[in-house]
Amino acid sequence: MQTSALSSRNIRATLYQGGAAFTLVELLVVIAIIALLAALLFPALNKTRQKAEGIYCISNTRQLAVGWTLYSDDHEGRLPYNLGGNGLTRAAAPRTNLNWVNNIMTWEVKNPEDSDNTNLTTITAASLGPYTKSTDIYRCPGDHVLSDAQRNAGWSARIRSYSMNAMIGDAGELTLTGTNQNNPGYVQFFKMAGIPRPSTIFVFLDEHPDSINDGYFINQGDYHRWLDLPASYHNGAASFSFADGHSEIHRWLSPLTKPPSRPEAVKLPLYVADGERGDLYWTTERMSVEASVSNGGP
Repeated sequence: MQTSALSSRNIRATLYQGGAAFTLVELLVVIAIIALLAALLFPALNKTRQKAEGIYCISNTRQLAVGWTLYSDDHEGRLPYNLGGNGLTRAAAPRTNLNWVNNIMTWEVKNPEDSDNTNLTTITAASLGPYTKSTDIYRCPGDHVLSDAQRNAGWSARIRSYSMNAMIGDAGELTLTGTNQNNPGYVQFFKMAGIPRPSTIFVFLDEHPDSINDGYFINQGDYHRWLDLPASYHNGAASFSFADGHSEIHRWLSPLTKPPSRPEAVKLPLYVADGERGDLYWTTERMSVEASVSNGGP
C-alpha cells in the first residue's frame, strides 16, 4: 500500500515536472481563441435566429389571415371591425369587443389583470378571438420590447405585435359615409368581394413597437409621411399577410424605416424626404386602391 501511494505521488510529480499541465500563458491563449471564435460566430447565429423568428412570424400572420377569412365566411362576406381614431393625432380606437382586437399597447405599468399590455381577454373576447387558434399568434417572436418600468415589473413581453390595415374592415364612425375619413381618396374594403386584387392588398403586419397602439395601421396615400410605422425585427424586414391568404417578409431599404426596436425610438408623424420614399410607397400602394379605380363600399 505504501509503495503504491509513493508511486502515485511520483507519477503526479513527474507529470508536473514534465510540463504536461497548461501554463497561464497557454490558458490565456486558449481563452482568447474561444472569444475570437465566439465573436465570429455570433453574428451568423444571430442572423439564423432572426431568420427562424421570421418564418415563425410569417406563420402567425398567415394564421391571423385564416381567422379573418373564417370571420368573413360567418358574416356573409363582411370583414371584421377595425376601429381606429384620428390618424394624424394618433388618437386611439374606442374600446369595444366588437373590434377585431380590444387592446391599446402602451409603455405603462398597470395591474396585469387590467392592463391591455398583458390581459389576454382583450384578444379572446374580441370579435376575431373565436376564429384564431391561440393568443400566441398575436405576437411576433422577435418582439420582446418593453419599457424600463415594464421590465423592472418582471414582464417578459406585451401580448400583441400585429395590426390590421386601416383600409380593411368597418372602421365605425370613421367610415359611416362609406369612405375612410383618414384616407378619403382611397377605397375602404368592407367585404371580401370588394377587394379587387386580393394578392396585392395586405391585411396584417407586424408594427413597430413604438408605433403600435390600437390594432389600426394607417398611412395616407397622398402625403409623404409615416403615420404608423412597420416593424423591422427580421434583419430589417417586416411580415405581411395578404387578402388572398399568402404571407411574406418584406425587407426595408431606408434606414428611416428601421429605427431601433425600443420605446421612444421614433416621433410620429415621420416626414420622409424625396429619394427615401420607396418603403412608404411600397406600403401605401398595398393598403388600398384609389377611389376612382374601384368601389368597395359597405
